[in-house]
Amino acid sequence: MGSTIAPMPTKARRAEPHFVDDYLPALLAQASRLISAEFHLVVTAQGFTVSEWRVLASLAGSEPINIGQLAQITTMKQPTVTRVLDRMQARGLVERLPSGGDRRVTLVRITPAGTQLVSQLIPQAQEHERRVLEPFGRQRSEDLKATLRKLIELHRSSPTVESADD
Repeated sequence: MGSTIAPMPTKARRAEPHFVDDYLPALLAQASRLISAEFHLVVTAQGFTVSEWRVLASLAGSEPINIGQLAQITTMKQPTVTRVLDRMQARGLVERLPSGGDRRVTLVRITPAGTQLVSQLIPQAQEHERRVLEPFGRQRSEDLKATLRKLIELHRSSPTVESADD
């Protein structure tokens, strides 16, 4: 005597979305990873690591910043940033400077050689961004970026802000 398996009901049930399909952090992470991966192909083809690109892009056109701020902007852990900076400093792309008021704080700035290299990638990054945002139109794109900047501002000082992407 064989057992019979009851057929699945044919009545269509309402398909509930998966939690992560509507969860903001998951959506942001997926969008960031997909969009970044497209441009990272360009970065690596130019001989940079993704980490080096993040550092150079973050330092380009800015005043010297401390390593903690750089880690936050680049979304990398501070020890990782320090190792990347060691390699980049050896290549003459960045330099470390003492902070005037606090000997424990080290500032970092891009060198002219680093600026020259990153200036070749920034227009390509801007073109990539233009293509990514084109389907949304100018106003929606500006609104999206303004919303993301506000989210960052509101959550930047969170005591648990530390990258856990390892």
